[in-house]
Amino acid sequence: MTTVVSVDGEALEARVRAICLVLPEVTEKPSHGAPAFYVKKQFLMLWSNGHHDHDFPHLWCAAPPGAQADHVATDPKRFFRPPYVGGRGWVGLRLDGKVDWGLVEDLCEDAYRAVAPAKLIAVLDAGGDFR
Repeated sequence: MTTVVSVDGEALEARVRAICLVLPEVTEKPSHGAPAFYVKKQFLMLWSNGHHDHDFPHLWCAAPPGAQADHVATDPKRFFRPPYVGGRGWVGLRLDGKVDWGLVEDLCEDAYRAVAPAKLIAVLDAGGDFR
């Protein structure tokens, strides 16, 4: 039996928003009623109240080739293949329970790098520690 820990949706959104919006040229706009983050293309979606069969807070993010399989194999209780975008290699991360915010930051940056144009990745790399 899985125990779902209540998470403050507003605080969760604020934390993910703060991580994503410091990346070069990122914009946020709602998609399907949820916060979504873009750098020319969408790279992350946050479901603070769950979505479809996943009735727990989570995010979906773009990922480099092979990362989805690696994450799910390493920690299947935390990572999953999200609907709709899982076929494109995106990875889902549960955000209930104790959240490893360093991991969330790493996943957000990896997602950004997976879709951002090379010139913006160069800007990110030149900026040093952007957080």
